[in-house]
Order: sequence, then C-alpha cells, then structure tokens
Amino acid sequence: MKNEHQIFGIRAIMEAIQSGKPVDKVFIQKDATGELMKELLKTLKRANINFTYVPAEKLHRLTSLNHQGAVASISPVAFVGLEELIEKAQTSNKAPFLLILDQISDARNFGAIIRTAECTGVHGIIVPKNGSAPVNGDTVKTSAGAVFNVPICKVEHIKDALFYLQGCGIKSVAATEKTDQSIYDVDLTKPLAIVMGSEDRGINPSVLKIIDEKGKLPMFGNIGSLNVSVACGAFLYETVRQRS
Repeated sequence: MKNEHQIFGIRAIMEAIQSGKPVDKVFIQKDATGELMKELLKTLKRANINFTYVPAEKLHRLTSLNHQGAVASISPVAFVGLEELIEKAQTSNKAPFLLILDQISDARNFGAIIRTAECTGVHGIIVPKNGSAPVNGDTVKTSAGAVFNVPICKVEHIKDALFYLQGCGIKSVAATEKTDQSIYDVDLTKPLAIVMGSEDRGINPSVLKIIDEKGKLPMFGNIGSLNVSVACGAFLYETVRQRS
C-alpha cells in the first residue's frame, strides 16, 4: 500500500470516513483497546467498511509513523452502484459485458485482471465488499492505469448481485473446473457476466448453485490449473472472439 493511498491514526480515519473519502479497507491491530478504538469500530460498521484484524508487525510494515493501531487503505477511484453500472452497460452500443470477481484477494492479480478487462471492452467489474483485494497502489501499477477506465462496483453479496443481473436479462457464466463443458462451447454473445473465483478456493459453492452456465478451459499439462488472471484473460478473449 503506497503512502498516497493510506491514512493512519484513529481520528484521521474517522474524519476521512465522515468526509466521504473512498475508504476501501482498514487494518486494525488485533490487540488494540480503548474508547477511541471502540468508536472507530462503530464508525466502520455504520459505514459498512471492510476491516481486518492484523498483528502490530503488519501495521509497522505499512507505516513507520504512529498509527495508533489503525491504518486505512484509500481507494484512488470512486466505486459505482450496481444499478448505475448495469444501466450504463445496457445503454452502450454493445451487449452488456461484465466481470464478477468472487473474492480475488491479491492486489496484483486484481490489477492484472482490470488491465485485461479494459483491453477487452468489459463494461464494469463487480466485487464483494468483504474479502476482495483493495484498490491500492499495487492495483493501480499492475493495471497500468486501467483501473481509472473500468467502473468497479462493490456489493454486499455476490449472490444478490447475480439475482439482480438475471432479472435484467444478463446471463452469468462461471469459470470452473466443476463442469464437463468447455468455455468454447458456451454462447458468450448475449448479455453476459463472467464469474471468476478466488486464487485458492475458486468460486464459492453457494454462488455456483445459482450460476446460469459453467465453462472450463482445456488443460493438457501436469499442473492442472492456471493463475486466475491468466484464466480470466482466456475467458475474456474468447468472449471477444465470439462477438467479433
């Protein structure tokens, strides 16, 4: 997390939240106590901001200054609402093309995915508020600035977002090995949301249950899996191929 994308200190973080800054995530020292810390936790919960308890050493690595047990990641971009994102996608001159990331936790993977999404004409990216990588300096750098060109939407629950997309006539397609169907046999020309899972666990089973269709990439090596950003690129470019 780069200095220009972080705020440290309890009061500074609360003031940032109250002034409407796009606070993406807050790291809290796990043994921190005190009335001011309790007030910060209440503020975070009221504002529905993701926070994580971490060892003091983690905070010391983020900043050498007096952090008072709390460091916040400030997003360099403003997030958009789900309804606004879908409305813009539906009013574009192409069939809606969205990407859903189910708890991608590595900022560099996130940035690489955003870069490919921008290159392939994705209308927007949907991520959960909890469990996803923050939009920080690493994300911006790895995306080569694409993060400023692709709208990002944070939602409470991926499942609720999928139900809403289905109601808007947008088909969801999951990238998963838990299917016999190749992605090359899936129709990607209609209004579409591609769903990618986390680096270690893949797509949540409860999310997979409500997906409209599943597809996998053919694998011929011994490893049997791809980095999520590479797999995502293959899915996005297959969509471009079919729509060309």
